[in-house]
Amino acid sequence: MLENSAGTGDRAARELERIRAITDEAFAHMDVDEFLDTLLDRLRRILNVDTAVVLLLDRQARFLVATAAKGIEEEVSQAAHVPVGQGFAGRVAAERQAVYIADVPTAGVFNPLLVQRGLRSLLGVPLIGGGSLVGVLHVGTLVPRRFTEDEIELLRLAASRVAMAVQSLTSRAERAGARELQRSLVPAALPDIPGAELTARYRPGKASVGGDWYDVFTLPSGEIGIVMGDVAGHGLGAAVVMGRMRSALRAYALESTDPSEVLRRLDRKMQHFEPDATATVLYAVFDPGLRRVRLSSAGHCPPILALPGEPAQPVEAKPDVLIGLGDDMPRETMTLALPPGALLCFYTDGLIERRDASLNAGIERLRRAVSAGPPEDVGAAVMAALIGREQAEDDVALLIIRRLPG
Repeated sequence: MLENSAGTGDRAARELERIRAITDEAFAHMDVDEFLDTLLDRLRRILNVDTAVVLLLDRQARFLVATAAKGIEEEVSQAAHVPVGQGFAGRVAAERQAVYIADVPTAGVFNPLLVQRGLRSLLGVPLIGGGSLVGVLHVGTLVPRRFTEDEIELLRLAASRVAMAVQSLTSRAERAGARELQRSLVPAALPDIPGAELTARYRPGKASVGGDWYDVFTLPSGEIGIVMGDVAGHGLGAAVVMGRMRSALRAYALESTDPSEVLRRLDRKMQHFEPDATATVLYAVFDPGLRRVRLSSAGHCPPILALPGEPAQPVEAKPDVLIGLGDDMPRETMTLALPPGALLCFYTDGLIERRDASLNAGIERLRRAVSAGPPEDVGAAVMAALIGREQAEDDVALLIIRRLPG
C-alpha cells in the first residue's frame, strides 16, 4: 500500500481531530444511528471514497449485520449479513486486522452487493472495544485505489471511536429500553380487591436494570393471583426473559389454580424455549375474601406473615428448585389460613441482600419492620428500615396485602 502524496499525513492529522470532535459530541446528543450516519458521511469526504459501511456483530457472535451505510445504503435496507470468517468483512472480523482488496470482482467476496455496485477496491478494519470484537468498518471505491498508511491509521482510529461509542450508546439505550420494558410489565395500578388492602413499591437498582417483577390479577374463579419473581442476570436480556415469563405464568394461571402446577408448567416452558434462563418465583392464590392462601415457591425468598397482636414471622414455605433448573422435579403447594387483619409481605432479594450481611440477617431486619397494620404504613416502614437513604445495588420489588380487619 503506497503513499499518495507528501501532504496526506498533514491532511489526515487535521481530519483526525475533526473525527474526535464528531465522536465526542455524539456521546452527548446522538443515538447510535445518528452517530454512525454522521461519522460515515465524514469518512467518505475525508478519504474521498464512494462507500462507507459499519457492520455490527450479532448477539450470538456468528454474523456481521449491516447497520449503517453511505453510498451503498441497500446493505442496510436489505439486511445484508456476513458470517464471521467468510468473505471480506468476515475475514476482517476473524483476523482482527486491516484487510485490503485491490480488485473486488476477482476477490470472491461474500456479499454480492459489493460486486453489483461496481466496487473495485476495499479497505476494512475491525471494531474492537475493551478487547472485544464489536463489528467491522470498511470503505470502498469505484475505481482502483491504494490506501496510504496514514489513511489506514485514520480508519483504525475512526473504528476505535466507533467501537467505544457503539458500546456506550448501545449500553445506554439497552438500559433505557430495559427500564421502560420493566416498568410497562409491572402493574400501573393495583386492582381493587373486595376485603383486601394492597400496596406495592418498585425501585430499580443503581447498578443495572434486572428482571424483578410482581403481578396481581383476578382469576375467573374469583380467586386472586399474586406473583413475585426475579430473573437471574441484568440488562435488557433479563428484562425480556422476565416479560416472557410473566406472560407465560398468567396463561398457565388460567389453566390451573394450583400454584405448584402453574410453576411446574412455567419451568417446563422455560427449559424448552429459554434453556439458559433461571429465576426465582413465588406464586400465591388467595381465596375470595382472603380467608386462606395457597402458595408455592421456586427458590424465592419466604414471604413475611404478620397477624394482629403478634410479631411477624417468615412463612415456612419449602423453597423448591428454581425455574429453569427443575427437570420436572416435584413442587409443593402449602396452605395458610388468614384471619381478619392478617398481612403478607412479598419481596425480591434486592430488599434484604447486602454484601456485608447474610440473607438471614436481611430477612430478620425485614421481619422486625413488618406488622399487621395498614399496608401503606407498613410499606413505608419497610423501605425506611431496609433502604433508608441508600440506593440499592439491585432492583427492589415489594408487595403487601392485608385482609381487612373485622
